[in-house]
Amino acid sequence: MRGRSLLVRGLILFTVIVFAVRLFYIQILEEDYKVAAENNVVQKIIQYPFRGLVYDNNDSLVIYNSPVYDLMIVPKEAEIADTTVFCQLLDITREEFDEKIKKAKKFSSILASKFIEQISDELFASLQDQLINYPGFYVLPRTVRSYNTKSLANVVGYVGEVSSNFLNRDTTNYYQPGDYIGIGGIEKAYEEHLRGKRGATYKVVNVQGIIKDDYRDGEYDTLPKSGENIHLTIDLELQQYAEKLMEGKVGSVVAIEPKTGRILALVSAPSYDPQLLSGKNLSKNFPDLNSNEDKPLFNRPLQARYPPGSMFKTIQGIIAMHEGVVAADEIIRVDHSNIGDLAPPGPYNMVRAITKSSNNYFYLIMRRMVQQGADESPFIDSRIGYEKWREYVKEFGLGRHLGVDLPNEIMGNVPSIEYYDRWYGAKRWKYSNIASLSIGQGELLVTPLQMANLGAILANRGYFITPHVVDKIEGWPNPNIKKEVLPFDPIHFEPVVQGMEQVVKAGSGIRGYYEPLKLAGKTSTVQNPHGEDHSGFMGFAPLDDPKISIAAYVENAGQGGRAAVSVASLLAEKYVLGKVSRTWLEDYVLEERYLPQNAPRPTLAEN
Repeated sequence: MRGRSLLVRGLILFTVIVFAVRLFYIQILEEDYKVAAENNVVQKIIQYPFRGLVYDNNDSLVIYNSPVYDLMIVPKEAEIADTTVFCQLLDITREEFDEKIKKAKKFSSILASKFIEQISDELFASLQDQLINYPGFYVLPRTVRSYNTKSLANVVGYVGEVSSNFLNRDTTNYYQPGDYIGIGGIEKAYEEHLRGKRGATYKVVNVQGIIKDDYRDGEYDTLPKSGENIHLTIDLELQQYAEKLMEGKVGSVVAIEPKTGRILALVSAPSYDPQLLSGKNLSKNFPDLNSNEDKPLFNRPLQARYPPGSMFKTIQGIIAMHEGVVAADEIIRVDHSNIGDLAPPGPYNMVRAITKSSNNYFYLIMRRMVQQGADESPFIDSRIGYEKWREYVKEFGLGRHLGVDLPNEIMGNVPSIEYYDRWYGAKRWKYSNIASLSIGQGELLVTPLQMANLGAILANRGYFITPHVVDKIEGWPNPNIKKEVLPFDPIHFEPVVQGMEQVVKAGSGIRGYYEPLKLAGKTSTVQNPHGEDHSGFMGFAPLDDPKISIAAYVENAGQGGRAAVSVASLLAEKYVLGKVSRTWLEDYVLEERYLPQNAPRPTLAEN
């Protein structure tokens, strides 16, 4: 009996010792417990990083960070002796105060949230000495984007606070309520590089909510890491000039350095001052910009789709020569019996067909490509020939993404066989049903970026570099750039380029002719069922050592030989020759306006 009693006592004593040792370990030695226990009086304050700076291609600062201050609240710790005085201090009504308190408590009673976002400098100065009287409130420094230019809005995008919907979808678990994130442009495309990394400090807070000291001398504090700086390919002076030329117009201009793929200018008109969507301005101005009928937020160079029109004939010529269905010097006599045409009937070789933009010539050579006698059925034969032709067209970057480093690039449209099967029925369509494609019309759709890239392909005689707007990230070259070589002999490009030279010298693009510039190009009068036709131009300069390729679209401006070639020619002159000498042409462009009141707007596909 005694032995059993000793055993029981021994077990009890052993248990007490084990619990005592464990309690000592947890409370005295284990850091995790100590932090958890003391969190009742320890406040975590997020330290937000500086977002990366953005420079143009001449190292001029384009985007920087400006300090702002958020007034934060921890509802459980908040004490306000006189609500009326507090509201007067913050210049808010009692109703606004009650709504903000309600919102903060809904978020969390023990976690900090924004009470007033981006308070004014004057309010910040007056609060500095007053906050000691209001436990549970503190000021958190932040930064917002500021700009050294009113240009580039559609390139740079903007920054805003993450939404609850985004947080619910975020699989990275990086973002937290109150974080900022890039929305549109390079701010979105290069978010992971620009955002930096949050830091945090831990402060000891007394029961009145007043910060007394650093927690454990800052042992758990982490410093924020600034985002990486980015250098753009954009020539800001050229960009600003292009935007000036497009004032009062709707359309796009894209300029690319052919040998490198560097985008020198990217204009979507009309646009807006990027400062309008910075900081608190975002909530004030976004609704108006978003509802504007001219769609300033719509990035036309990447998202607007147009028929390429006669600019597409350059592609047709190269594919036909590659396939051997026509030789560059072969004379083809055409009349106007196949398709409508502004070019005169008569004999054409490739150079003259490009120069005069003969619709019937390109109708005939595409028919040769599509109907090559691969099958006795004209329906199956057309199907085989069309699929081969379509794959060639996609080599030029049409009907697919080019991979530009900006969000929301669309592919345009090179119709598939399945599309025509759905429209006409399987094996129930042939060349005559799709002949409008031969002159760049019909279901064929391109973006201005794709047309500027086509100019680069022609300038390079058969290759292009991925178009891009970011040149360097923290001093390192952009890693997402590659070279694509097309499967066509460079010899096939020469007659097409010769024709483009004649277009500007003596054809529809003569308004853009300037001997020192040596511009080559192709105009398009782009059919628009919603109103006046669009004016289009694609080309490059100088002819023998191309430094710039350009595509310009001016909506509702009529013939390509007017507004579009004028804008493109002036921009090329500015870049290649360093100045603009043709002030008469500049005056003509600046005086032209294509925004008639109450005119029907073209429907632009956004997918």
